[in-house]
Amino acid sequence: MRRKLRLMLVICSWLFSQIVAAEEVVAEAPVNTNFVIMHTSKGDIKIALYGNNAPVTVANFLKYVEAGAFSGGEFYRVVRPDNDQGSPVISVIQGGANPAFTDFSPIVLETTKQTGLVHQDGSLSMARGEADTATSAFFICVGEQPALDAGGKRNADGLGFATFGKVIEGMDVVKYILKIRETRVDEDAYVSGQMLEAPIKITSVVVL
Repeated sequence: MRRKLRLMLVICSWLFSQIVAAEEVVAEAPVNTNFVIMHTSKGDIKIALYGNNAPVTVANFLKYVEAGAFSGGEFYRVVRPDNDQGSPVISVIQGGANPAFTDFSPIVLETTKQTGLVHQDGSLSMARGEADTATSAFFICVGEQPALDAGGKRNADGLGFATFGKVIEGMDVVKYILKIRETRVDEDAYVSGQMLEAPIKITSVVVL
């Protein structure tokens, strides 16, 4: 009888510890974080979107998701030290919405100085030309990329790019895409050797 009682106490103690641990995880999770799954022809990529830090950029991305814009989208560009014409060199894969989708209006640039989010391994960020021109195109970092942060030297304007999320599962898919070397000839010398001959398809992006 005592042995059974002791066993029950041990089990209850373990269950209590698991409940406390789960509550601590919930308490530590960033508020207003959305999670999406990006289904691609090479596997799934799970991404956390940090709405508290970058509310405008996250809302914009989710607007495209809800509109189904990424169904039929593509990862079409890979940038590595061996094919990068920019400086400092970076490692990223770039993707975007279905080419047939009409983009929404551009959004204001939320810099890393404003958001507190920097370009780390797996960071999801918005592609852009001039400031305040980002629409649906995005990129994912492989390795730390401080040159893409505010104050970095990748952009002449020094404003950097707007990172707003991070890959939490599926970096193996990202790294696979980065290594693809079959590229097409492009008249723009800046992207020479970067545009994929056979882009990797994005079948859908789903909010969890």
